[in-house]
Amino acid sequence: MTPVPSRSRDVVRDDYENQLNDHWEDKQNDPINLLLGKMDGLYHHHYAVGDFDRSVLTAPPDRRQQLILNEMHRMESEQVDLILDGLGDAPPGARLLDAGSGRGGTSFMIHDRLGCHVDGVNFCEHHLAFSRKLAQQRGCADNVRFHYANMVSTPFADASFRYVVTNETTMYVDLFEAFTEFARLLQPGGRYVLVTWCENDAAAAPGTSPEINAIDTHYVSRIHRRSTYFRALAASGLVPSTVRDLTREAIPYWELRSCSALSTGVEQPFLDGYRRNRLNYLVVVAEKARTKKQTAS
Repeated sequence: MTPVPSRSRDVVRDDYENQLNDHWEDKQNDPINLLLGKMDGLYHHHYAVGDFDRSVLTAPPDRRQQLILNEMHRMESEQVDLILDGLGDAPPGARLLDAGSGRGGTSFMIHDRLGCHVDGVNFCEHHLAFSRKLAQQRGCADNVRFHYANMVSTPFADASFRYVVTNETTMYVDLFEAFTEFARLLQPGGRYVLVTWCENDAAAAPGTSPEINAIDTHYVSRIHRRSTYFRALAASGLVPSTVRDLTREAIPYWELRSCSALSTGVEQPFLDGYRRNRLNYLVVVAEKARTKKQTAS
């Protein structure tokens, strides 16, 4: 296994990123992620959309909590279909960046389903060690690699990737900086698939939503307003081709998670935010704009 370097000022660059890095490094034994991942070796750090099997809530008490966890994990794994659908007919061997790769769940599923060569970037050292070990165990370490890097300033060359994905990670970065980096990394006509939760501009003035503030405090995040995503995409030359609002579909997962013994206290802010339409759940597919010369050729 490649050793992970100690925290670098080139990777963890400022006070906020140091605070965020501390937050993730301190979560080495988080059961809400680790217990679910033990079911099949896919460890996720994102949530889910769609309904759940309501019968788990009335199951016998001695089985109920495990059934709730099983259902949560099923939903989280199926959430990756939002990314896979956005990638479309990605050819085997195509190179893809997973920006903010966590413990590798999304990266492994993309590789397993599409055969892409995946590079994950992350600055949480124990996540990197964990995901690299899993890649060895899964026999895909040559094709799914994890790098100690900041997702807004990566070590890769221009036009290195045909695809870039972010699965609920953009609330931790400056969108203009991140999308500029993704546009640099993408080949002309390359595709970016984004899944995120964001603040609905139409629902509240900036900084006034108690739900947004509670979630930001819980996760050391900086939830962006919905309009900021589209301004940053446009500024970076990334042109949206598909936008899906799945806010209503995001509610059931949090209803289920609120019944889990592993609930962390952030469930109610998510439920209130989605129900009051102050928080939105979006899937965006965008392409890197071609130049006139590239279009003509």
